[in-house]
Amino acid sequence: MRLKPNLLTAWALAAATGWGWLLSGHALSQTPYYQGKTITVVRGGSPGGTGDMQAKALIPYLKKYIPGEPHIAIENMPGAAGMKAANYIYASAKPDGLRIAAVGAGLVAGPILGLAGARYDLNKLIYLGSTESGDPYIFLSRKESGLDSIEKLRAASGVRIGAQAVGHPIYVSGRIFAYLLGIKEPRLVVGYGGPELDIALAQGEVDARANSADTVVRRNREALEKGLFHIHATITIPRGKFHPRFADVPELDSFAKNENERRLVNLYRTFLYPRWPYLLPPGTPGEIVKTLRAAMARAFQDPGFHREFKKLMAGDPTPLTGEEVEAAIRELPRDPEIVALYKKIADQGPLPPR
Repeated sequence: MRLKPNLLTAWALAAATGWGWLLSGHALSQTPYYQGKTITVVRGGSPGGTGDMQAKALIPYLKKYIPGEPHIAIENMPGAAGMKAANYIYASAKPDGLRIAAVGAGLVAGPILGLAGARYDLNKLIYLGSTESGDPYIFLSRKESGLDSIEKLRAASGVRIGAQAVGHPIYVSGRIFAYLLGIKEPRLVVGYGGPELDIALAQGEVDARANSADTVVRRNREALEKGLFHIHATITIPRGKFHPRFADVPELDSFAKNENERRLVNLYRTFLYPRWPYLLPPGTPGEIVKTLRAAMARAFQDPGFHREFKKLMAGDPTPLTGEEVEAAIRELPRDPEIVALYKKIADQGPLPPR
């Protein structure tokens, strides 16, 4: 039977309308999840610190490789050596991929050591990657303190060592340096942000501090050139990776008296290996995790990221993928005897006897 022209036209219009609706629905289903959305990177630290600089180097390139190119903002959440931000992302953030925590090495140490501020399970967090995989630490004193040798450090009593907070990697490394170098009754002076501690050292509020070698070179280049610091020892992270500027500085391991002390330094190294991990809350859908991990991996490979990182950090990035961070977390050493010694070092109070 042949359709009349008016019926044929009506059928064609209906078909066209139907197909148009289907095509429109298909197009909508292909709209990237992140299009028009904002991702907030919750930074577990104060503005202006090393982690903040690394986030600023990464974010433009992370955005570039996320389908839909969402806006990415930074929200600083200092407190408890980054554990406040980790607690937030673990227990309070929605698992929708719109909140990413960027936390320093305190993330790893907290649960292993059973620190009171750590209320998250390392094995349940979801890791996207880390901008660095280790960075040598150094211990330095200001020239005006007169502590220009290991012998003078050991002869002094009550050396004031600056740090951010009890349990912070800078605090812990300062205590480990003091312990193995044999400093008598060191006084840890806390409450500073990273750049504030530079000022405190310059003004004589503290005599010494520990810090990552890259950060010292980036933030204190002029003071280094003028010889205003005495550099006493380094913890290479990973072992044997010296900063070129401090290649002749003795490794802290060389001051260890026994195997347990060497293992103590190695545990600290392990905690700092995934140096600045980025993470999502448990329960984040697999497709979102896959999208963000892929974007992070591509951002790490982008030459623009490497240029920006070097400009801000005075060194090259050494990134880890999300899968590599996850593997590093699984393989953390958890020797009870060394963990117990580390906990004494990381806490307040007198250093344990050697």
